[in-house]
Parts: sequence; structure tokens; C-alpha cells
Amino acid sequence: MVETIIWSLLAVIGGACIAIQAPFNTSLAQGLGLPVAAAASSFIAGGVLLVIITLVWSTSTGTAIRFSQPAPWLYVVGGCLGTVYVVSAIFLTPKIGTAALMGLVVTGQLIAGLALDKVGFMGIAVRELSVGRIAGALLLVVGAIMIRTL
Repeated sequence: MVETIIWSLLAVIGGACIAIQAPFNTSLAQGLGLPVAAAASSFIAGGVLLVIITLVWSTSTGTAIRFSQPAPWLYVVGGCLGTVYVVSAIFLTPKIGTAALMGLVVTGQLIAGLALDKVGFMGIAVRELSVGRIAGALLLVVGAIMIRTL
């Protein structure tokens, strides 16, 4: 129970960071004059921080990083997908606002998540679509539309 609450709070904090990141990156893009340059800066800063965290974590736990294990394409695809999100967030935040952007982003995440769960994409556990899961997704879509239009 406590573990579930902790993981849930971590997810909420992660989501809040995504919302807070959008205006910062948008402001950076305005200063730089190019949204893609702001995205690149964001990824470089995040990459440097992640390298430091990885080295500290690996050293403190005695865990060797097995760079030869994953398929080479796995090193690229996550960053490419993240790039689509970051650039679109930088571009869309001043056009539709942060709240509408986050509502629509979460809607896309949920729809994709339901589909990925349904088919067990890349070995994740299969989770069937239920009336509750579909109703929740529809409510989120309606909420995103309301945030954007009302």
C-alpha cells in the first residue's frame, strides 16, 4: 500500500515536471530564436545530468552497465520519440497554453498506453481493455477538449 502511494506520487511529480518544463523550454526557444535549438539544449542538459546519475548509481550499487546487451536501435528510438514530444511542446505551448497541451499530451499517452497494454507491446504484461479503462480514457479526452475550448 505505502509502496503504491510512493510510486503514484513519483508519477505525479514526473508529470508536473513535464508541465513545468514546457514554459521553460518555450522561453529558451524564444531567446534562442529556434525551437529545435531549445530542444537540443534541453536534451544536452538532461543527458549530462543522466550520465552523472548513472555513474554515481552504478558505482554506489556496484552494478556494471552492460552496453553490449541491448539491440543497437534501442539506444536511439527513445530519444527520437522524446524529441517529438519536446519539440512539439515547445512549439505548441505559446499557441494553445500549458494546460491544454498537457491535457492533450496525457490523452495521447493514455490512448497509446491502452493500445500498448492491449497487445503487450515489447514484452510488457498484457492488460485487457475494460469498460472502466475505456470510460476513463473517454473522460480524459472530453476533459482535454474542455480545457482547450472552454
